[in-house]
Amino acid sequence: MTVVASNFARQVNDLYQTEAWATRALLRHLPVGGMTVWEPAAGDHAIADVLSEAGANVVTSDIAVYNRRHDATVDFLEKRFAYKNPSHDAIITNPPYGRGNRDAVKFARLALDRCNGWVALLLTAKFDFGKTRADLFARNPRFAFKIALVDRIQWFPGDTTGTEDHAWFVWRPAGVTQFPPMIFYEGRDGNEVPSC
Repeated sequence: MTVVASNFARQVNDLYQTEAWATRALLRHLPVGGMTVWEPAAGDHAIADVLSEAGANVVTSDIAVYNRRHDATVDFLEKRFAYKNPSHDAIITNPPYGRGNRDAVKFARLALDRCNGWVALLLTAKFDFGKTRADLFARNPRFAFKIALVDRIQWFPGDTTGTEDHAWFVWRPAGVTQFPPMIFYEGRDGNEVPSC
């Protein structure tokens, strides 16, 4: 597939709703039943609702309030973080990307610093290609797997799909026995695509 530039006019703190199928694709590889999960870029709780349906206790926060109230309204990217971290087993979110994915890189590093449990971030599919991100992937014993989404996410209402490919990047809890990272493929229809 060819990646083309979107003509969508970006706004500060824009809301990108993650379709439920994309979160369910993650849950086929990372069951969250019984976990306390922090969703720190919760938006309108699209991811949080799917996590709750799967049996997770979800703590939500975001930089802005959209149509749903959060447990806290804070900027996760702030160095001097004002929110006392909730007791949680995982951080799962679709973070802001920023220009050149700079915000997403910062978000990933902070998430790993603020969570000793599982961390799962929905990012652009080539996010792991950056050589300046080796601390997140090649040199990170916590990096566990990538779930490539073979269908594109539709971020906004209408008949068009997204213009970019995405994947879940998942890091294991600190101190868990290290295994080589794996890659999985998932589609909109809910059937796992066989790996090579």
